[in-house]
Amino acid sequence: MSDDDTQWYFSLSDGSVSQGKSTNVFDRMGPYPDRESAERALQTAAERNKAADDADAEWND
Repeated sequence: MSDDDTQWYFSLSDGSVSQGKSTNVFDRMGPYPDRESAERALQTAAERNKAADDADAEWND
C-alpha cells in the first residue's frame, strides 16, 4: 500500500470521506492524515479562508 493509499480524502460532490485516491482530482480535498480531519475538510477550509481574509484586511489598513 502506497502512502497515498493511507491518506484520507473528502469528496466535494457527495460529502463522503474515503481512504485512498478513489475520487476525481477535481472533486476531492486532501490528503488528510486521518478520517476525522477529512470529515472536517470544509470547516478547515473555511477557517483558513477567514484567517487569510483577516490578514488581507489587516494588511490593507
